[in-house]
Amino acid sequence: MDRRQPPQTDEGWYVLHDFRSIDWDGWRDAPEHRRERALAEGVDYLSAATELADAEEGGSAVFSVLGHKADLLILHLRPTLAALDSLERRFEQTALAEFTERADSYLSVTEVSGYMSQEYFEEDGEIEDTGTKRYIESRLKPEIPDSEFVSFYPMDKRRGPEDNWYDLPFDERAEHLSAHGDIGRDYAGRVTQIISGSVGLDDFEWGVTLFADDPTDVKELLTEMRFDPSSSRFAEFGRFLSARRFPPANLGAFLAGEPVPQESTDPHGGHSHGSHEHGHSHDHHEHGGDSGGHHHGHDADSPHDDESGDSDDESVRSELDELGVYAGQPHGEDVHAVVLYSAADSDELFEEVEGLRKNFDHYDTHVKTAVYESQGSDSDAETAVVSLWETDRAANTAAGFLADLPDIVRQAGDDEDDSWGTMGMFYTVEPEHRSDFVGTFDDAASILADMDGHRKTDLLENREDENDMFIASRWDSREDAMTFFRSDAFADAVEFGRDVLADRPRHVFLA
Repeated sequence: MDRRQPPQTDEGWYVLHDFRSIDWDGWRDAPEHRRERALAEGVDYLSAATELADAEEGGSAVFSVLGHKADLLILHLRPTLAALDSLERRFEQTALAEFTERADSYLSVTEVSGYMSQEYFEEDGEIEDTGTKRYIESRLKPEIPDSEFVSFYPMDKRRGPEDNWYDLPFDERAEHLSAHGDIGRDYAGRVTQIISGSVGLDDFEWGVTLFADDPTDVKELLTEMRFDPSSSRFAEFGRFLSARRFPPANLGAFLAGEPVPQESTDPHGGHSHGSHEHGHSHDHHEHGGDSGGHHHGHDADSPHDDESGDSDDESVRSELDELGVYAGQPHGEDVHAVVLYSAADSDELFEEVEGLRKNFDHYDTHVKTAVYESQGSDSDAETAVVSLWETDRAANTAAGFLADLPDIVRQAGDDEDDSWGTMGMFYTVEPEHRSDFVGTFDDAASILADMDGHRKTDLLENREDENDMFIASRWDSREDAMTFFRSDAFADAVEFGRDVLADRPRHVFLA
């Protein structure tokens, strides 16, 4: 008897979808003082949950459910079941709970499986692709998106007499899911998903939570997926629940039957529905080998910077500042960058990036994504894809999609462990000085070629804007690079740049 190979899984945070119905008759008939107490305690509970007062990691959000199935959805993600258990019971201690009944709930846990990456589960296996690493991390520890609309449904894989998912060989199942995932990638930037496993935890095998600003994007995505064999032949679905997100401070408007704004209307400074992020930011430093994102700054509200990394980073910034070179601010001012290199044909790569960019543009946190081509004579020079975001989380998520671009050969900063690199970004040249800038770079490159410890320096140009460039350098060590930054030649280049650049460049340090 053949026994099919099940996928290996790794689990992350536990997820509770807590659906509540309001006793509207009881609410209307209650004395004013009871309603005021219930509202105050409800806001306090929901605010504490979304601000992660009870945990160092996770997330919570509040939604107004449309239709008859429930009135409120309180969504919690926490590292442990004990934390979810405590949150449930704490809600029941509030005066607001007296006016609610649980209409439904769903318990699950975030997961990644061997369908996504067999390499991840190999003994002592280590994933070299930073984009894949960060995508896996985002699946295990997801951020609840700020999107207004959410759609939740549970699902199973079919076990019928004709179509039985669990009778398929592993490779065939993996192929189905890969094709299914290709559809989802076409909606990047428009629909975000949290997929969590529930085998042994609840009635179905998975819970699927889809987030979007436009509900029709979810409708279009699910319609397209219905025609994919992974769904049409092998999927069974539970009921769907749809809801709109609102900040806890606006609970009063919800209970009063008034329009519920998506931003906080609390005159005392209540939090809008993005404030929960401060409890679980993942900092990635410009010079750190774990970075992969190679950002210009960190999340301004992160409470747990890597002190040793910050110290080294700040010493470089301070030294450059003394030389008159702006290297970005460590907290809050700058964007976060993902830079990958591809050996694919530039036209083919640009077409793929353009498709992703249209989806990225649906996110307010997206700054820019562009393809940069080397201006050197090196025929083997790689083409770069640069994606800039306002938040670390958004950059991490984008990295997962960008890693699937054709012929990605490396991500900046992850190719050589025994070297040190810098990236000068935001070299936006005034058009009348473009040829002067390129000529000056050529002069600098000839000086660099004779410097100890210098390996390579490339000038790359945005194929959509010849005046938008960045410079990438690789050195044997940090000190070798700093020797150049201290040189008269570099000082002259900085002074020249002040006259010809429209924006001040920033330097990103990559271990």
